[in-house]
Amino acid sequence: MQPQCSWTRTHAQMLRPLSHKCSVFSEHWLKAAHSHSHSHSVRRSHNRPTFRATMSTVPTRKESLPAQDGSSQKAPQPLQVAKRLEKFKTTIFTQMSMLAIEHGAINLGQGFPNFDGPEFVKEAAIQAIKDGKNQYARGHGIPEFNAAIAERFKKDTGLVVDPEKEVTVTSGCTEAIAATILGLINPGDEVILFAPFYDSYEATLSMAGAKIKGITLRPPDFAVPIDELKSTVSKNTRAILINTPHNPTGKMFTREELNVIASLCIENDVLVFTDEVYDKLAFEMDHISMASLPSMYDRTVTMNSLGKTFSLTGWKIGWAVAPPHLTWGVRQAHSFLTFATSTPMQWAASVALRAPDSYYVELKRDYLAKKAILVEGLKDVGFKVFPSSGTYFVVVDHTPFGLDDDIAFCEYLIKEVGVVAIPTSVFYLNPEEGKNLVRFTFCKDERTLRSAVERMKEKLRKK
Repeated sequence: MQPQCSWTRTHAQMLRPLSHKCSVFSEHWLKAAHSHSHSHSVRRSHNRPTFRATMSTVPTRKESLPAQDGSSQKAPQPLQVAKRLEKFKTTIFTQMSMLAIEHGAINLGQGFPNFDGPEFVKEAAIQAIKDGKNQYARGHGIPEFNAAIAERFKKDTGLVVDPEKEVTVTSGCTEAIAATILGLINPGDEVILFAPFYDSYEATLSMAGAKIKGITLRPPDFAVPIDELKSTVSKNTRAILINTPHNPTGKMFTREELNVIASLCIENDVLVFTDEVYDKLAFEMDHISMASLPSMYDRTVTMNSLGKTFSLTGWKIGWAVAPPHLTWGVRQAHSFLTFATSTPMQWAASVALRAPDSYYVELKRDYLAKKAILVEGLKDVGFKVFPSSGTYFVVVDHTPFGLDDDIAFCEYLIKEVGVVAIPTSVFYLNPEEGKNLVRFTFCKDERTLRSAVERMKEKLRKK
């Protein structure tokens, strides 16, 4: 007999967040909450955009759940969260994706494809499940996948690594980031971030108790300000976190920039954590891995994932490659985060990473076509579009349309135009630095991209 689930729809509704100060977000959450709404005041922290500032109340386990006959219950209590996480709350990606559904908007915000990954990889996953590969994997990965990662790393960087001692499989690159930071950063350690940045970086560093030093990459080319970097790196710096190709800007760090960073790291005994999930989406120059530079492998953790390259973001398969003395810390943290990653998906990922070069050639060609549709369309609409050399994102200046900031613009775009973009101010330590910019993604099929462009041409007007 199969066990029966007693969780009811009523119970599920009680766990939905209920309010945000910004009108579009408030409206969205309140509709979802129905009669269980119980709003609390909104607090801004560090001048963060208002819609990130709070999560409303839901019942705790101490309360009595509503009876099936609809009888009354005790008033709900507020959710509790540690102070180090108070300013983060629900991610912008979750909020925007839900709003896309709420308003019937075309989602060019969150970076997940609306088309599926390759058949040969999906078939490998199905076969692994049928073959009974469904129990816990080794904590640091099944041997076949570790070997495939080492093979790809050698092909990409020329470096030979031991798959048993220098490769750690994680549940997506986001977990690789968390395991690396929690395993190698102590409270009070200084870590340098290049803003704008993937929001998980700041949150995870905050959980680790790190002292964050920000360096802003500015349009139009988002070049590294070398003099500022040199004045920021010191003997107190523990690590520099780099994302190349860079989300959200599409910038690719040049060899000259990487060489400067490398020399500063060697001089000051600094580690480098590199997020390279978009390495196969490098359009205008070859991707350069920091670990491949002279004397850098021994101080570098290279993080990557399957999802972006193979359009399988929901599988959450990632990895970290590092010398044994750094891998030790990564694995210690990983052991107490997820312990192990999906076994059948690792078998399928082993097949994926051994794909022929022709797969990557076709992938790049397809994305270049999608990029052209979006970039030319955005220019025709009236945006100032900044160059993007990699990833599947483009950043634009929204100010020609006369709205106060990126939050107001994205709210208008959702409600009045029916298209979702991501406000970039959430990717800065100082949100003011990103208030003029929004991010669009082109990891959608061509029909979706053309439809989004047509909506904007029809309804957006310069002011």
